[in-house]
Formats: sequence, C-alpha cells, structure tokens
Amino acid sequence: MMKGKIRCLTGLFILVSQMFTLAVAQNGFSREWAVGVSAGMDFARTSFSPKVQQSMYQGLAGGLTLRWITEKNLGLQLELNYKQQGWKENFEAMDDGQDYSGYYYRRRMNYIDIPFLTHIYFGDDNFRFFVNLGPQAGFLLGEKTEENLNGIEPQRVNAQHTMPAEKSFEWGIGGGPGIELRTKAGSFLLEGRYYYALSDFYPTRRKDIFGKASAQVITVKLAYLVRFR
Repeated sequence: MMKGKIRCLTGLFILVSQMFTLAVAQNGFSREWAVGVSAGMDFARTSFSPKVQQSMYQGLAGGLTLRWITEKNLGLQLELNYKQQGWKENFEAMDDGQDYSGYYYRRRMNYIDIPFLTHIYFGDDNFRFFVNLGPQAGFLLGEKTEENLNGIEPQRVNAQHTMPAEKSFEWGIGGGPGIELRTKAGSFLLEGRYYYALSDFYPTRRKDIFGKASAQVITVKLAYLVRFR
C-alpha cells in the first residue's frame, strides 16, 4: 500500500515538472506573478480503520500564496498555510443501547502545510474559472483535545482518545475549483479544495491498533492577490 502511495505522489511530481518544463520552453506569452493572502474554513474528518463514528470538525485556515502564470491557461502556485484539522466523534451514531447525551470528544490538530499546485484557468482579463491540483506536505505544530467522557463504559473509551499523534510529517494530494474576479486593485478569489492525506499520523503496522489514520479536509477560502509582471 505504501509503495502505491509513493508511486502516486511520484507521478504527480513528474507531471508537474513536465508542465513546468514545457511552460518555460514556450515563447510568445506574457508571464504574470501574483502574491497575496487567503483565509477560510476547514471541514475535516479522519479516516480510521477500525472505523470511528464522526461528524465534520470545523477549523480555521489561512496563509500566503505565490502564483506564476507561465503561459495562457496554465501556471504554478506555491502556498504556505496554517490549518486546523482533526476529528469530532459522533456518539449519537453508536447503536449499542447506551445513552451518550452530553458526551463529546474533539481533537484539533494544527498544521503548517506547503501545497505545490498546477494552476489551470479559463476566462479573460476580468473573470476566470480555475482549477488547482497538486501534492502538498504538512508539519504538525501541536494538538488539543476537548472532551467529556466521564461515565462511558471502558470498552467505549477507544485508543484514539488517549493516543497523541506519533508522526508529525504529513503528505498527500489536493485540488479543487474556484473563481477569480480581476480588477485594477488586484484579484479576488473564491476557492473550494479537497485534500486527501496519503500518510498516517499513527503507526499502521499489523501489530498496531490502527490500520489507517489519515486526514480528509474540505477547505473553502477567500484570497486576495496583487498582480505584477
């Protein structure tokens, strides 16, 4: 499984590199640089095996963006972001005959992530539709737990309630669509993005408790970019 993940990420890097090389080789277009900031919300879940009942965890997202339009309809985008992800357990979904009213468990995981994206756009100098797609790496800064588990039967206090994340490095793929309004004062963007982690923050060997523990995050954000050539 790990070999498949590595092949997937390697393939993405090769694709992005080839597009970059092709873009640099092209002539007859006006390159454009843009820098700016973004802010929005993350809606996160964690893929566990064995399964953990969850609802969406909401966190903050924001960061810096550097974009280079290399040719018509194509560019590259590098970001440095702060994000809050994790999971929120849904005790009400447990069908075991117990009353879990008032109980909750939420784990917030704070990350710095660095996406390296291919930027594909369509439109004119006033309005554009775009898609960003590519790999990203993340680094865990810390985590915080909010809980009320008092009185729950011992068999329901699962391992994830007491286990801290053991791996601070995360990597995966992300992408999604957006729209850009271009004005003389700069570009205003609205974007939705889905991120799927290809790494786990718990050990997932056969002898370990979990066979999978990886993030899935939907981000909705606004961005403002200042363009220059």
